[in-house]
Parts: sequence; C-alpha cells; structure tokens
Amino acid sequence: MKLIDWLDKDTPLATRGEITPKLGFLLTVLLAIVWLIPFLWMVVATLRPASDGINAMAELMPSLKPTLDNVRDAWEIGDFPRYTLNTTIICAGILLVQFVTITLAGFAFARLDFAGKSLIFYLFLMQLMLVPVLLIVPNLSLVARLGLYDTLAGVMMPFFASAFGTFLMRQAFEAIPTELEDAALIDGASLLQRIRHIYVPLSMPSFSAFAIISVTSHWNDFLWPLMVINSPDKRPLTVGLSVFTKTAEGTQAWGTIAAGTLMVIAPLLITFLIFQKRFISSFVTSGIK
Repeated sequence: MKLIDWLDKDTPLATRGEITPKLGFLLTVLLAIVWLIPFLWMVVATLRPASDGINAMAELMPSLKPTLDNVRDAWEIGDFPRYTLNTTIICAGILLVQFVTITLAGFAFARLDFAGKSLIFYLFLMQLMLVPVLLIVPNLSLVARLGLYDTLAGVMMPFFASAFGTFLMRQAFEAIPTELEDAALIDGASLLQRIRHIYVPLSMPSFSAFAIISVTSHWNDFLWPLMVINSPDKRPLTVGLSVFTKTAEGTQAWGTIAAGTLMVIAPLLITFLIFQKRFISSFVTSGIK
C-alpha cells in the first residue's frame, strides 16, 4: 500500500491496516478474560471441597457442591482480622500524612517564588527514577536509629513524602486560575485559608486519583513490611499471607491458600466495585493515563 493511501483519512481503517472498533472491542474482551483467569481459578479453588482431590484444584470448572469450608479454615488458621487492621492503619496513616505533605509541597512549587525552585523540583522528582529496593538499607538504618523498628510507624515513615503526589498536585494547582486566589487575598484570607478553601476543593479529582494509587500500592507492599516487622501481631496482610501459606495446614490445601489470598484482595476489590465510576472519573479528570 502506498504511504499516501495510508495517510488518507478517507481510506477505510481495514484498508489501512488499523484496528477497527469491533476488533478493538474483541481484543479488549480477550485480554480481560486472560487477566481474569487467575482470579477465577482462585474463586473456584476457594469454593471447591477437599473431597474433590488435589488433581481437581487445577480445573477452572466449579464444583457441583461448592463449600465455604476453605474460607472457614483460612479464617481459623491465619489471624486475618488482625492483619487487615494493621494494613488499614498503615495505608490510612500514610495517606493522611501524604495529603498534608503533597498539598503544601505542590502549592509551594506551583505558586510560590523562591531561589532554586526549578532545580529543587527536578531534584525532588529524581526520587521517581530510584528503584525502591535501593532505599531499603538506608531507610531501615534510619528507622532503627529512631527506635521505630518493629512498629507500624516504622513501616509508614519512609512514605510520608511522595514525589509523584507532589508532581500531581503541582500540576493540579497550576491549572487553577490565580484570580480566585487574588480575590481571596483581597478578602483577607491567609495562606492556609487560600489552600484549604480554594486549591484543595478544586483539586479533589487529583486527590482521589492519588489516594487510589497510594492505598493500592501500600496495601500490596510486601518487602518493606517484611524487613521492618518481626512481631506476629503487627504483620500486614501481605506478610501474614506469606506466613500463612508456609504453615503445615496451609501447604497441604490449595483451597485454603486460595481462600486466604481471596481475603487479602477482597477489601480492595469490593471497594473498587462499589466506587468504580468515581475511580474512573478521578483518573480521567486528573489527567492520569
């Protein structure tokens, strides 16, 4: 085909070799099915009775006699309520402090003028280029010196500042017309009042998008909590699930392991299903691809 024909917008998509809407829809459905296979297997294995045998665990076809025995066994073997509480405290604590730090830092980089502003901002963004594993040793050393080893606060502390969150809020604040701040300034509003009543309400989609990313990331974090936490009663869900799968009872029953895994991802999954429209709207409005 000639290049001029491919560039011609009047040429049909099929002739130009591009993906048509119907073909794109079919590819999306196929990819979604492939992505859902592990989750479907986990649900089927959770509901499959142990009497079906170990060979039946590899099947995707559900059992004719589903049971919740695996869920009950996983609940009794692993301390999942405690693990869930610890994970919730970690994610909520990190997010609350991050909201304060990224708001103030984002406002400073978006609206304040100070020497070396651009240089400091680009140095700040260099954190995004660092592999998190590289920071484990220095962070662990700092946490130990502060006396926060084997505490939930020690797990949370390295994440109180976020380069990505600062960048996101800087972009959101720069899109807000300065006339609104000037009007508030004439009315005698202080700096914090302008941030609270103008910038924060108008940037809620960006805050929501960042909250989703932050909670999901720290809910699924495994390596850092594993390095910091030793006490069984302070383990988050990911570390607790790892220990759970190594128990004598868990390693002999794939259905029980699947049930434990399902309990770990269920809170995030249920939350997404309930608020999926708001989640999608937040990402679209904030401009995150």
